[in-house]
Amino acid sequence: MTRISPDWLTHPASRAVCSTLTDAGYQAWFVGGCVRNTLLGTPVADLDLSTNALPRDVIKLAKAAGHKVIPTGVEHGTVTIIAQSVPFEVTTFRKDIATDGRRAVVSFADNMTDDAQRRDFTMNALYADPDGLLVDPLGGLEDLMARRVRFIDDPNARIQEDYLRILRFFRFHAWYGDPEGGLDAEGLAGCAAHVDGIDQLSRERVGHEMRKLLAAPDPAPAVAAMEVVGVLLCVLPGASAAMLAALVHIEVEAGLAPDPIRRLAMLGGEDAASSLRLSKRETADLAMLCDGIAIGMPADELGYRFGSRAMDVLALRAAMSGMIIDTVQAESVEFGAKQIFSLRAADFMPDLEGPALGQALKRAEDRWIASGFSLTNDELLRD
Repeated sequence: MTRISPDWLTHPASRAVCSTLTDAGYQAWFVGGCVRNTLLGTPVADLDLSTNALPRDVIKLAKAAGHKVIPTGVEHGTVTIIAQSVPFEVTTFRKDIATDGRRAVVSFADNMTDDAQRRDFTMNALYADPDGLLVDPLGGLEDLMARRVRFIDDPNARIQEDYLRILRFFRFHAWYGDPEGGLDAEGLAGCAAHVDGIDQLSRERVGHEMRKLLAAPDPAPAVAAMEVVGVLLCVLPGASAAMLAALVHIEVEAGLAPDPIRRLAMLGGEDAASSLRLSKRETADLAMLCDGIAIGMPADELGYRFGSRAMDVLALRAAMSGMIIDTVQAESVEFGAKQIFSLRAADFMPDLEGPALGQALKRAEDRWIASGFSLTNDELLRD
C-alpha cells in the first residue's frame, strides 16, 4: 500500500475542496501531474481532481461551500474551483466515445477505470485519495519508478485519439524518462507510424508542446529520437538535432538555465516562428541569436549589443565549434553589457543634419566600441 503525504495534500484548501465532494457522498481523487511529480520528488504546478460527481453537482456544491467556481471546460466535464486562492481543476470521470485525432467526444463515466483508460501514459493514470492512498488501475507506478514513458494499452490507438500525444511522448521522456534506458520501443514505433497526423494539429498546440520539451533539463536524446522517426522535420522543416547535445553540455558548464529559444536557434530550420507560432518577443530573440551566430563579433561587443542574450550567442558558437566558454569571454560579455554610449545626435548639431548626422553618430559608436569602450566623448567628437 503506497501513500503520499505532500504539503499540497494537507493544505486547508485541498482539504476543503475534497470535503465539499466527499461530504456529499461523491468521490474525490487527485490525479495526473500532482501525483506523478510528488512520487518523483519534483515540483507540483497544478492540482487536478477526478470525481464521479457531474459538473452541475460540482458547481452547486462548490458554490454552496463558498468557493469561487469557473466553468472552464464544463462541456467536457471540467470545473475550476478556487478555494483560498488555490485553483483546483475538478473533472468528472470520462470515457471517449469518438475521436478524430485532434479532439474527443466524451461521455461521463461512473468509475475510475474508464477514466484511466482514456488518458495518454500509464504514469499519468495514478490517483490518490484525500488521505494520500495511491490507486494504480493500469500499472503506472512501476513504469513511473522505472522512468518509463509508456502509452496506455495500444500506442496506435492512443495516438490516433489525439496526434498531439506524439509530441507529448517525446516531451514526457525528456522530463521524466530514463536517459540511459531510451524511449519505449512500442511507443516510438507508434509515433513513427502516425507522424503525418501532426499536420492535423494547430501550430499553437505544436508550439506549446515544443516549448515545454525544449525547456527540459536535457531534451537532446528525445529530440534526436524525434529526428530519427521523422517527427522533428514534420514540426520544424530543415531542423537538425546534431548539435543540441553539445549545446546542453555547454549550458551546464556555463551555468546557463534551459532556454527553449536558445535551443531552437541551435536546431535551426525554416521559419520556426511561423511553424511554432512564436510570440513577437520570441521571434525577435530567435532572430537576434541567429544573427549573433553569423556575425563574428567579439565578446565585449556582444555584451553591449545583445545584453542578456550575449551569453546565449557564446554558448551557440561554442557548441558549433566544439569549444567552451572561457572565463575571459564571460567577463568580456559582462563588461560590454554594462557600457552605455552617451553621445547623442544633439552633440553633432548644428554642424551636421539629416543622413550625415546619423552616419556620424554611428561612426562614433563604432570607434568607441573598437577602442574597447575607452574613447571619451571629446575624443570621439574630434573625428
